Amino acid sequence: MKRDGHMESLWQATTGSRTTPSYNREPQPALTYDVVIVGAGMTGVTTALLLQKKGFNVLLAEAQNACFGTTGGTTAHLNTLMDTPYPTMIKNFGEAHATGVATAVRDALLHIRANISEYNIDCGYNIEDAFLYAQDDQQEKELEDILLATKKVGIEVEQSSDSPVPVPFTKGLRFPGNARFHPTRYVMPLLEEFIKLGGEYRDNCRVTQVEEAARLTIHTTQGEFFAHRLIYATHIPPGVNLLHFRCAPYRSYAIAVELEDEAQYPGGLAYDMYDPYHYFRTQEVDGQKYLIAGGEDHKTGHHENTETCFMLLEAYVRTHFAVKQVAYKWSSQYFEPTDGLPYIGLLPGANSDNIYVATGYGGNGMVYSHVAALTFAEMFIDKQSNLEKLFDPNRVKPVAGFASFVKESADVAGLLFSKLKPPPTLDTLADLAPGEARIVKYEGTKLAVYKHESGELFMTSAACTHIQCDVAWNSAEKSWDCPCHGSRFSYTGEMLTGPARKDLSDYDMQSAKITSKS
Repeated sequence: MKRDGHMESLWQATTGSRTTPSYNREPQPALTYDVVIVGAGMTGVTTALLLQKKGFNVLLAEAQNACFGTTGGTTAHLNTLMDTPYPTMIKNFGEAHATGVATAVRDALLHIRANISEYNIDCGYNIEDAFLYAQDDQQEKELEDILLATKKVGIEVEQSSDSPVPVPFTKGLRFPGNARFHPTRYVMPLLEEFIKLGGEYRDNCRVTQVEEAARLTIHTTQGEFFAHRLIYATHIPPGVNLLHFRCAPYRSYAIAVELEDEAQYPGGLAYDMYDPYHYFRTQEVDGQKYLIAGGEDHKTGHHENTETCFMLLEAYVRTHFAVKQVAYKWSSQYFEPTDGLPYIGLLPGANSDNIYVATGYGGNGMVYSHVAALTFAEMFIDKQSNLEKLFDPNRVKPVAGFASFVKESADVAGLLFSKLKPPPTLDTLADLAPGEARIVKYEGTKLAVYKHESGELFMTSAACTHIQCDVAWNSAEKSWDCPCHGSRFSYTGEMLTGPARKDLSDYDMQSAKITSKS
């Protein structure tokens, strides 16, 4: 199973024969689908199966392979404890709406459990308690606010003096009824069930253009398709959209380690309260237990040496655990919404009312993906959803999101102006070591240059094909990452993740010309 990075995740390495082959029938130009879903990750597959079961005729189109994006790189926590804490939700949206989110989260966890039971999915699912712990006076105050607000919205929580991890703390909270699982071993059987029910799945099928009308014309690398509705389940919608200024891209780092002492594997989900925070859990895969730890988050493209993030994370884990070996390490991307809640519903700026999106999950993608699936099912079947207004991508919350919106917009503007700064010239490549990369200037053009371990140079334009920000090198994942809106490209220039729609342009040294290749 391929993923959008150079490093292999635990889930990639252990999905095995559960990978579903592409199900590509000959195109049927006359057929109009009820719904086309773009992206076969957790959101796309869950939504596709749910709608197909409800009687919709669904096409699921994936540009690469199932779980290529964040689903293959998550740390897979299933929790009622959200990144945007309930005190913040109540302050920004009111107690009634915060209670609605809490209810949606509980329903999502029940839906996951129901899928596992109905389809007898072997994905290492286990119900666990989640623990949030404070380590100083300020965090204790925040913890007390979280306790009171969480009870208000109806989520089960209690004070706890025990923690599953050997990290010193002063006070803690326990959230019963959370869970963990193997995400790709959960998704692949759902995809198989979707196909069994008559749903059509196509991988290596990139959507290149959508003609808006009552009946959508969807252009892909496998031909044209027609649909009454389209859902972008691509983590962030492609093209240029208002949501790109309301969602900030972040990288998060994870390691899966084997411990010397079997008794040290934690029996729950644990989180500290720093920013960025550290988080821990155990997952047993094929008889082998792993401690999965994550953290060291930063904005995409804003860290000069991403390898150091893994080093810091590993050092932190070794401070508290007797590590036998680091079996896997990987990073992943998420999009942080400016006002703290995801955007699920009609795509802003669309000329028709039949294009939908689900994005801005923050660090709670496993849960919010199922919230999105259930919300879309209500919207399409009942013509409305209790959560439709709350998660509306067109919502405007000046108090809740204004400061973050201004900050992210200023960051993007600053990055665009930074293009005026002259980069090193081509002669600086003389000391470029194999495996290294650099932005350089040659014949008036900024180039993204990577030197392969074999000594071969790969040169592309340094301008992201989204809104022309300069990309930045991600040394850990060997990718060019856009610091403006999170588009990512391989060292050859192939587009890995949107919102860009095209690969980085090639550069021909002999003609000194940039050539678009997609």
